[in-house]
Amino acid sequence: MYSAVMGTAERLIESTRDLLWERGYVGTSPKAILERAGAGQGSMYHHFTGKPDLALAAIRRTAEELRAAADAVLDGPGTPYDRVAAYLRRERDVLRGCPVGRLTMDPDVIASDALRAPVEETIGWLRGRLAAVVDEGRRLGQFPAELDPDEIAAAVVATVQGGYVLARASGNPDAFDAGVRGLLALLAPRSPAAPAAD
Repeated sequence: MYSAVMGTAERLIESTRDLLWERGYVGTSPKAILERAGAGQGSMYHHFTGKPDLALAAIRRTAEELRAAADAVLDGPGTPYDRVAAYLRRERDVLRGCPVGRLTMDPDVIASDALRAPVEETIGWLRGRLAAVVDEGRRLGQFPAELDPDEIAAAVVATVQGGYVLARASGNPDAFDAGVRGLLALLAPRSPAAPAAD
């Protein structure tokens, strides 16, 4: 599946990333990794100490990719609201779910401090980045001063992760999009109220 130009260690990491997303940790056997990577038996142990070590490298790579994708829109052009909207609307494989968020449902990942750490760090990082954008919007008067940036950031992450669940349950990405539209409607900057007529 992967190019022979790519080194064996890279093929193993990329194969593991795909399999973790598709099957979870328990469902990702060393044999399946080797088959997908087109690697010979024993090559995993040449490059990694075992499946947990390889899974950790794969999870870290996936977390780095998620951070880069989020940074690209949160550092992009536009107002804070525009950037939050761009994050919520960015292209995703909605029916596959979030490759990092899905790991929180994997009991073997959550039971391992080492495997859970990059998942927890990435979600915490994302909440912090979103909170900073929301706080900027408050300071600019775009969002109401009473909004708590940390709570709004948590709501954004929950909307995305919950949207994946709704879409996967219905088999339809429209369920994800409906959640995004609802949250953006709640966050949309309001024009100052017009004075009441006498």
